[in-house]
Amino acid sequence: MFRIGVDVGGTNTDSVLIDIARSRESNRGVLSFHKAPTTLNVSDGIEAAVRSVLEASGVAPDRISCLSIGTTAFINAVLEADARRLARVAVIRLCGPYTRQCPPFIDFPNCLRVLMQGYVAYIDGGLEIDGREIAPLNEQQLVEECKIIKEKGIRNVVLSGIFSPLDSSGKQEIVARDTVYRELGSTVNVVCSRDVGQLGLLERENASILNASILTFARRTIRGFQQAMHRLGLRCPLFLTQNDGTLTCAASAARLPIRTFASGPTNSMRGAAFLAGLDEGKRQFDGKSVIVVDVGGTTTDVGVLLSSGFPRQSAAFIEIAGVRTNFSMADVQSIGLGGGSRVRTTSTPSGMRATVGPDSVGHNITNDALVFGGNILTATDIVIANGRVKLGDTEKVSRLDSSIVSSAEAAVKKHLERIIDKMKTSPEDITVLLVGGGSIIAPAKLSGVREIIRPPFFSVANAVGAAMAKVAGEVDTIEFLEFRSLSSVVEDIKEIAIRKAIASGADPTTIKIVEVTNLPVQYVTNQATRIIVKSAGELAPDARVFSNEEDPDSDVLLPASGEEVDPGREEYGHPDDIEGSGIDIDSYKPDIRADRSWYISETDLEWIADGCGVLGTGGGGSPYPPFLIARQMLREGKHIIVIDADDVPEDAVFVRCTFMGSPSVSNERLQGGNEIPTSIQAVLRYQGLGDFAGTISDEIGGGNGIQPMIVAAEMGKPVLDADLMGRAYPNMYQSLPGAYNIPNGLAPCAISDGIGNTIIMPSASNSHSVEHILRIVTTEMGSKSGVSMAPLSRKACQEYGIARSVSQAWRIGRALALCRKRNDMKGIPSAILEIQNGSCLFIGKIVDVHREVRKGFTWGRVTIAPLREDEEEDNSASSQASAPQYGPEDHLVIPFQNENLYAYIESPSIVERKVLVTVPDLITVLDSQSGTALGTPEYRYGLRVTVIALAGDPKWTKTPEGLACGGPTAFGLNDLAFTPMAEYTNAESVITQYAAC
Repeated sequence: MFRIGVDVGGTNTDSVLIDIARSRESNRGVLSFHKAPTTLNVSDGIEAAVRSVLEASGVAPDRISCLSIGTTAFINAVLEADARRLARVAVIRLCGPYTRQCPPFIDFPNCLRVLMQGYVAYIDGGLEIDGREIAPLNEQQLVEECKIIKEKGIRNVVLSGIFSPLDSSGKQEIVARDTVYRELGSTVNVVCSRDVGQLGLLERENASILNASILTFARRTIRGFQQAMHRLGLRCPLFLTQNDGTLTCAASAARLPIRTFASGPTNSMRGAAFLAGLDEGKRQFDGKSVIVVDVGGTTTDVGVLLSSGFPRQSAAFIEIAGVRTNFSMADVQSIGLGGGSRVRTTSTPSGMRATVGPDSVGHNITNDALVFGGNILTATDIVIANGRVKLGDTEKVSRLDSSIVSSAEAAVKKHLERIIDKMKTSPEDITVLLVGGGSIIAPAKLSGVREIIRPPFFSVANAVGAAMAKVAGEVDTIEFLEFRSLSSVVEDIKEIAIRKAIASGADPTTIKIVEVTNLPVQYVTNQATRIIVKSAGELAPDARVFSNEEDPDSDVLLPASGEEVDPGREEYGHPDDIEGSGIDIDSYKPDIRADRSWYISETDLEWIADGCGVLGTGGGGSPYPPFLIARQMLREGKHIIVIDADDVPEDAVFVRCTFMGSPSVSNERLQGGNEIPTSIQAVLRYQGLGDFAGTISDEIGGGNGIQPMIVAAEMGKPVLDADLMGRAYPNMYQSLPGAYNIPNGLAPCAISDGIGNTIIMPSASNSHSVEHILRIVTTEMGSKSGVSMAPLSRKACQEYGIARSVSQAWRIGRALALCRKRNDMKGIPSAILEIQNGSCLFIGKIVDVHREVRKGFTWGRVTIAPLREDEEEDNSASSQASAPQYGPEDHLVIPFQNENLYAYIESPSIVERKVLVTVPDLITVLDSQSGTALGTPEYRYGLRVTVIALAGDPKWTKTPEGLACGGPTAFGLNDLAFTPMAEYTNAESVITQYAAC
């Protein structure tokens, strides 16, 4: 049995022909291979590549069992915002009353939005996390929306239902799809979001929109592949490689082309594994993962190959052309280092110093490099000058200064060591598989690497990976484990995953379970657990999921009827339409009106959201979705107005706004807008209050710091420049009104799910009861509810709140923006500490993370080690942040319960741990590369981080009530004594500062 694999890259198109029967031989069955520059017409290049390996091997076309292709053509259409290849899309959400505050296309860059956004509709439907219907699918509403879509001439439709991946019976999106086909005809393209992405409605919907927009182009492209096969005499099935390293048939790829967007790096990893013998057990890696380093002409891609033989998957969210998505994709990091990387030199007192990359001569290396008669010094010239490789005219680099050669090689070594270490999951030395045509520039040894393996045919590992890709079946669902055994539930899901793999063309005798993951859902009381199971097997010899010979003119791959490009549309989206035109931060002034009202702009909002992230101390939920909602309101003409407490009568009433529930639900059942307002109105009616002056947040930290602005804009009220916590805490009662147990500090309160269910809690025996009872009710409401605690007077907000915390968040966000603009990431700690007293505790990288879910909360700890000297981006004294200097064996450990609790130094030289800071002072972990505050779910090995601590408000730190509710003993840390790490600085009012300007 013979297979052909083709990988179309940005520079080269590679192909191989493999005899599967000889795959255990030293050449791994590779009979011929071909590498040539990628052609403008991708199909022509593929045809030439396939013809070349057929001729070189002497294998007749009718003996080829399958052709597998990996291509970047589809993702390039999106990256280039090319209207010739992108079509308008109508999105119909099955959501009932939810999600309207976060509409489709909300976070698309303008250059893509103007090309893709055709129409948006909301109809009854959607599921709760436990599978209950939010509302039955309303077919009549759907029929009416189809009439509008037909009138607009839109031929690409996305159906996006809340929790649709859990709809195993197909009673929502699948039924809706059949209705759309009935109303609009079979020539329209209908994409069900459940087929595209995972849990996370906005990101799954975004991926579905991208998929729908390129469907016509993808089908035409795949038809071109099939026509090329016909000209070559190939009558075998055509497959395309997917992002996760598996195969999909041509018909499936034409339906879901987005699954092929990033198959290139994955092909390299799978090819490296095959060529190195991992699949056949030729090498033993003790069940541990290995790292694949693919060095090309311009960039180096680095990924982790798990013991299963499949790449490690990326984080929950992936950005494509500025659009957040969540479909499966390999975790690959790229750096500007390749065989064509330019080498530049500077003279220093100690000799010549060389830098390598990030720019490259790319595919022009055979003209531009010194050894090929050019006049540009490249990384390839360096290895040839050192005698490690013989290529081109070696005389042309024989007189290179030895200090330049050694300095450039050291730079290459440092680049590779840094990116490899970033991808590692533990500090242990690891095995590296080195592939790619540019891999000749890599040194023989690398720090942190146990062994470097350069397998045979390493220069075409990507094409080998395409040829030898496996077939998979995956299940991603949420199960409820009350009165059920986790092991039996997982076994049932394994069977489903295996059946899916067989249906996709896998040989049943080779299928194995390659991944089992269970993730307990936080903040719920019904033991909800997300379970992911993946199976994989070899392509069956008789797999004919789609055959050109059987159906050479199938309509499934023909473009939909009608114009591919909308009349009057430009060929490309305008670059000027991209957000972030750039303001002058130094001269920017917020809009403070004559009555001292602060009208929030998009810039203000972005800075406040960043500041809320820092004040969240690892928790509080992501500020990103609330930020999008608030920004959308501004764009729709609504106003977000912030007022100062000094300008408000002391008896003015302020209502409290927050969401309670699981982040898993918050990412799927996006807010509709009436959850919190309904609770507010219920509390006001119960207390006999006719109106209120404005809103205030219970916690400024994280996403809940933005929620009062959303509610205020919707209800036409201002937001008080204050909150009741000054940070984020995990429990409802851990606000200052709860800490001081003031009358009506927590109850009466109300809770609402936004679909007509509202409960008022008139009183509580103690503050802990409020948390416990509301948590149970929230679970029944689908594990997310809008909550409004007892309203407070302005006087109470000042006495039991944190004054001007919105201003403080704004100033922190502004400081971050200034440092980013100046590309001064190491200046961020100092910039934040100019706003609030504190300390930069540690600079290093995460080397260990431990997590477990107990009673609905995520408990764990993160361990951070100092950076070695060679890991520093810049070792100059001026670049160093003012963190204490610790020894190489000293580690900073931060235990957390959703939020960071305390930080201590762990060292072989210290008998007892040295506690640096504890709650209620604030501990925040920043990404050293971006300055962004990290939530505790985002902690992972290899991240370079900076840890800062900020002083807590004296109401927390200097009173028995504050310490009892928010100090160490509140978390069972009875052996820790709290010592304030700095004096708190009262936040300066933005309104007061800029009112006179």
